[in-house]
Amino acid sequence: MEAALRQIIDRVRDSADRRAPLRIRGGGTKDFHGPGAPDHAGEPLDVRPLAGIVSYEPSELVVTALAGTPLAELEALLAQHGQCLPFEPPRFAPGGTVGGMVAAGLSGPARASVGAVRDYVLGVEIINGKGELLRFGGQVMKNVAGYDVSRLMAGSWGQLGIITEVSLKVLPVPPAEATLRFDCGQAEALARLHAWGGQPLPLNASCWVQDGGGAGRLYVRLRGARAAVQAACRSMGGAPQDAPTVPADWQACRDQRLPWFTARAADHALWRLSVPQTAPVLALPAGVAPPLVEWHGGLRWVQAPARHGDELRALARQVGGSASCFVAAGADGTGAAALFDANDGALAIVHQRLRQAFDPAGILNPGRLV
Repeated sequence: MEAALRQIIDRVRDSADRRAPLRIRGGGTKDFHGPGAPDHAGEPLDVRPLAGIVSYEPSELVVTALAGTPLAELEALLAQHGQCLPFEPPRFAPGGTVGGMVAAGLSGPARASVGAVRDYVLGVEIINGKGELLRFGGQVMKNVAGYDVSRLMAGSWGQLGIITEVSLKVLPVPPAEATLRFDCGQAEALARLHAWGGQPLPLNASCWVQDGGGAGRLYVRLRGARAAVQAACRSMGGAPQDAPTVPADWQACRDQRLPWFTARAADHALWRLSVPQTAPVLALPAGVAPPLVEWHGGLRWVQAPARHGDELRALARQVGGSASCFVAAGADGTGAAALFDANDGALAIVHQRLRQAFDPAGILNPGRLV
């Protein structure tokens, strides 16, 4: 590992001297994401040689892994001890890595209830754009003064540094789980979710989708203590989903493999609208089908041609949210040009100052985020 680490440091220093961009890459499972995808700028820099579990203390609920460690390997280890990554990191193809999971900062269906990737990052080791090996945070949860740099790396897409090692908080697998189905339209689904959100219910994930026949269905996953889940099932009603395929269906939702995602027309892009959970049904442009709604109303996936981008961004902003093109039209999930919603002026200044501090030569994943 020391040799692999030294090789990466030398590559970064050489690239900084030459001002030659580097394209940080693990399993390549998210190459479809970001401006210019999949042909991102820079010389490839593979971090997969930095692989392995550094330490794991099940009793302390902490695991430390090198960035190139396969995500599947980490989750298998946790499962052996009845533990998990509660934020359910999506995997859009086999081969995803721990470092890529943190750098992308993407979370699955349970994100609204349990938190995002950054909420579980305890510490990181990175190589900045000057080839310096830096360590931030640690292996315990604590309040800090100033920037919590380790969490800042979540969702930075490698533009602030090459993650080499990360420490994560993990949690026990909930003892009980149940999924309920409610046949209802989008407005009723949002109303139900808002009402349940104000009650002490073990809500974990939700998904509303309209099928090809126009019928809407809301699926709600409950997780927690067995008594709490059973009581919630009695009070909420709905149709219990007991089929053995239910866990796989939630994984398909996480990985965008549900029929709603896979049936996307070739001339339609997949848009990601992040809005407040209390936002009403959005008046989408004419001809655009109803969205798939996750995160108790906070995440709305929309399939629409690129020409509707400005309208979708305006709709999201009207309710206090944002919109971005997650997968471009004509892409199959492995190659697309994604367009991010523009930062406001203040955020753009902060972002540029951070990049200047961590990567003054601008060689790390240029253009990947903004």
